[in-house]
Amino acid sequence: MPLLRSSSSETLSSILETTTTLTPPLSTSLISLHTEKHSSAFPPAASPTAVSFLISSYAKLPLIPPYMEPDSRRYYKIGANFASAGAGALVETFQGSVIGLQTQLSNHKKVVNRLRKIYGNIEASDTLSKAVYLFSIGTNDYASPYLITNSTNFTSSYSNSLLVKIVLGNLTTAIKELHKRGGRKFGFLNLGPLGCIPGMRILLNPLSESVGCVKEASLLAKLHNQELAKLLKRLTKQLHGFKYSLYDFSSNIKHRIKHPSIYGYKEGKVACCGTGRFRGTFSCGGRRPVKEFEVCENPKEYVFWDSYHFTERVYEEMAHEMWNKEASRGTYNLKALFQ
Repeated sequence: MPLLRSSSSETLSSILETTTTLTPPLSTSLISLHTEKHSSAFPPAASPTAVSFLISSYAKLPLIPPYMEPDSRRYYKIGANFASAGAGALVETFQGSVIGLQTQLSNHKKVVNRLRKIYGNIEASDTLSKAVYLFSIGTNDYASPYLITNSTNFTSSYSNSLLVKIVLGNLTTAIKELHKRGGRKFGFLNLGPLGCIPGMRILLNPLSESVGCVKEASLLAKLHNQELAKLLKRLTKQLHGFKYSLYDFSSNIKHRIKHPSIYGYKEGKVACCGTGRFRGTFSCGGRRPVKEFEVCENPKEYVFWDSYHFTERVYEEMAHEMWNKEASRGTYNLKALFQ
């Protein structure tokens, strides 16, 4: 969600954003930001990109345009943004409509080559080692079957454990490749309760499951989070100089969904913009097959902006925690990685 101040501006800009999002709105981003005001790296992944932009402001860096924009080259010494809405770690995830993880890595390689050509190997290597690579990935890989079939009843090609293993295997390959290219500092978000977002809740039977979450989707996210934490600990021992931040997006967003009033929200389940139950139909802006939509009066009172995105206020709170919250032993917060 664009970073705007007033609630009225947030409403307008979010509607405009939905007209440009290709597939389901959950973005996967690889962003690279450099420290010491040199640059930062956001690697391929699926973290809320709005959080990445907010982190840029904490790091006192300008907003980095998408890699595909012609103007992005002049920002390479500051950072690079390879994010793609709807992308995932799996090639099959919304294939043909997104820029997947492997392509994002290829684009990153082109940036590395350009940095070396312009600044020389020594300065380019210094820049790459000081960069912070932000990852948030997996959401689209696990949610796409539900969104494509518009159902909770479908046949999966993989067991839960195998699917998570493949997703994290592809992520591991990406991390090791970035490390080989000189990356040393990495930031990760784990996954929120996927089955509890409005766009997933609406798939449930309104008679028997009207207030619940899609348990299987949330279970996948939980398993992913458990294995991701183990993976990062292993990589600390395997990769020289590897440092990471792991933000517990899952717990923090889950608490806001279940207990919105504790955090000053009035609504934790229903989206601000959309239609249908939970306003879970992705119609915000009226540019999709379903034209009808409603918009709440004050987005700041809601946890969810639309079927799949959180409000600007939530992203701001998450970015603050990612930057400042005390890290567990052996890990870092983002502020420490940028120092």
